[in-house]
Amino acid sequence: MMGVGAVKQDVKAMLLAGFAGLVAGACSMAIGEFVSVYTQYDIEVSQMKRDEMRTNGAATENAQEAKKKKLQLPNPAQAAMASAIAFSTGAVVPLLGAAFISEHKVRLAVVVVLASVALVVFGGVGARLGRTSVMKSCARVLVGGWMAMAVTFGLTKLIGSRGLEM
Repeated sequence: MMGVGAVKQDVKAMLLAGFAGLVAGACSMAIGEFVSVYTQYDIEVSQMKRDEMRTNGAATENAQEAKKKKLQLPNPAQAAMASAIAFSTGAVVPLLGAAFISEHKVRLAVVVVLASVALVVFGGVGARLGRTSVMKSCARVLVGGWMAMAVTFGLTKLIGSRGLEM
């Protein structure tokens, strides 16, 4: 939304870009999470098999323990869905805010403010779930989000000001 907002004042173009970004981002996050978690799952299962071969499957306790460990491994599909839902929830906040504001510069400011609030909330939730420092997590997520918005806005503004027709 910031990229389109850098070169277009039309609310429809910004909302369309926001929706496209929401869908593309959610899909990208979900697929990335699925691949990452599935890879970790494969590694863990392979390690369990190696451990079992090393002990020659000697003890029934080891086999039962391996089954318990396998059940405790993260589910790639659940991780993908959680990632897609989290991304979509965060992306819909500035999208909804922009939908109700016709003035271009105000709309850009609202998008930045709402995205910032969403970033802080998600940083805090992530810190709570991970039992880490809330302040550090919120700051890290907020600064990363600001950097992404600034780069997107700046590069699109640069390309748009060079006369590239859209």
